[in-house]
Amino acid sequence: MGVTKRGLRPLVVLPLLAVLGACGLAGTNEGGYIEGDGNVVTYAVDHRGDAIELTGKTLQGKAYDLADQRGKVVVVNVWGAWCGECIKEAPLLKEAQAELAKQYGDKVTFVGIDVRDSVGSALAFERGNGIDYPSIDGNDGKALRSFTGKVSPRTTPATMVLDKQGRVAATINGAVPSKLTLVEAVQDVETSS
Repeated sequence: MGVTKRGLRPLVVLPLLAVLGACGLAGTNEGGYIEGDGNVVTYAVDHRGDAIELTGKTLQGKAYDLADQRGKVVVVNVWGAWCGECIKEAPLLKEAQAELAKQYGDKVTFVGIDVRDSVGSALAFERGNGIDYPSIDGNDGKALRSFTGKVSPRTTPATMVLDKQGRVAATINGAVPSKLTLVEAVQDVETSS
């Protein structure tokens, strides 16, 4: 079976583009975006496609290459300081990161993709929420385009869990609903890859 939604029967589906969203982008509310529901969508190993090729500059101006994380499960969170749902989920991401670090050490890592913020606003958001993992400055759209053909994080927030080969293994549509939801999604990916 290709794709499953936690709590529902498995669905037989071609590798799909997951439409992720909650906050949306200004002026696009009528552009086909749907509000995220916080459900986890998982992809069977044989439906994960190719590895994500993601490079960019962090908010601190350092080069980032996702390929350097191969062999680890990577949680990618698309966020913006302007997004109310991102503000609500920030403590849950931090709690999940701490829990996963206890369980897996450096075998699980996090990276953010900030969209539509000035660097100053984004850094203030990270400081204010105690976020210590790197975030890529996604204002040019290049970071999000790295997911084209795999999933489509068209709105914010969106969370993708990449397996050890860098392939999309799970998505959470909209805000992460709880620390446990994200921890369990990562555990499932860690054991399946």
